[in-house]
Amino acid sequence: MRIATALAFALILAGPAMAAGPNGGQVVMAEDHPVELVVTDKGLTFFVSEEGGKPADTTGLTGRAYIQAGGKTETVALKGAAPNRFVGDLRAPLPPGAKIVLSARVHGHGLQARFER
Repeated sequence: MRIATALAFALILAGPAMAAGPNGGQVVMAEDHPVELVVTDKGLTFFVSEEGGKPADTTGLTGRAYIQAGGKTETVALKGAAPNRFVGDLRAPLPPGAKIVLSARVHGHGLQARFER
């Protein structure tokens, strides 16, 4: 397993506290950034904000989502989209209990956010 993947899943063990966000998804705090995850049957959308709720500019940035479900790990490539989103396509709907880790660089610093479906 690659180091980044191992690190991402090691961070899952802490079990993040989640709240509901303005887009109907789960919100966690990561590196002082509120990050909201919205999951559909076909994709993932992460909404990233700065401290104080201002949208973080993600245009042109990339990231990865690591998904662990059913004993398997999948990596989803993410693209930055205006105004503050990372989006990626799923091969199949996520089952209940899936663990998802966002890993990206946002304006010079690493960002990792952990979610559980």
